[in-house]
Amino acid sequence: MNRNPSRRTLRRAAWLGASLLPLLVWSAPLAAQVPACAAPAELSRFDDPLQRVVRRIAKGDPVKIVAIGSSSTAGAGASSPELSYPSRLEAELRARLPGVAVAVINRGVNGEVAADMMKRFAADVFAEKPDLVIWQVGTNSVLRDQNVLRFAPVIRDGLEQLLGSGADLIVMNSQFAPKVLVKADAERMVDIVGAEAKDVGAQLFDRFALMRHWHESERIGFETFIHPDGLHLNDWSYACVAKVLAAAILDGVKPPVVAKVSPGAR
Repeated sequence: MNRNPSRRTLRRAAWLGASLLPLLVWSAPLAAQVPACAAPAELSRFDDPLQRVVRRIAKGDPVKIVAIGSSSTAGAGASSPELSYPSRLEAELRARLPGVAVAVINRGVNGEVAADMMKRFAADVFAEKPDLVIWQVGTNSVLRDQNVLRFAPVIRDGLEQLLGSGADLIVMNSQFAPKVLVKADAERMVDIVGAEAKDVGAQLFDRFALMRHWHESERIGFETFIHPDGLHLNDWSYACVAKVLAAAILDGVKPPVVAKVSPGAR
């Protein structure tokens, strides 16, 4: 049998190599273009520690978190549910807190405004008896051109209800995205959410400022961190939000020391 390759085989191999070379060359710059997850120090810490979470971590007790919000909590724009910000937050916290059982429950529902979410507080939040609640709110009211001046008392009521449960509370404001930015009241809503959170003693996670930092300071294009729909986050930005949020939650927290048992010890 003739084991030498034919000229036709050699030509085909050369053609395949030439065809694949541009793909290999192109893949390297694409990988290099993935930006680092960056945040100013003031956006990765809260004004005050999350007292209940701190106590439970110090004792090594389980920590339960409920994330309630609309589509950017549910994970619209992510390539899978496991890449939503609540899922990524759970993974980040578990990695940073070995020996502590952390659960993040996703209670995001597409299209809801504050009043819709408040109707779900009893079943979706209070019934879970969480240690921490993260309330993402405000974007859909802006998108629907609702009167944002009427929003302040609504969110105040919601914040007071959540704090009344005894859980720590983080409020997450709107995303810095093209479809939000074209709305006249986008930044006014951000101001209202921030002011109400401060007045009641809730901690603010300033997602709007974080994403603005990516775009204006880090010079990251919207196409890198916003879904093609111009509104929702994508896999990269959900992961970065989760990473920065985890850092803020754990700022100043010392994980409990996990005792190591040597083999054979009784």
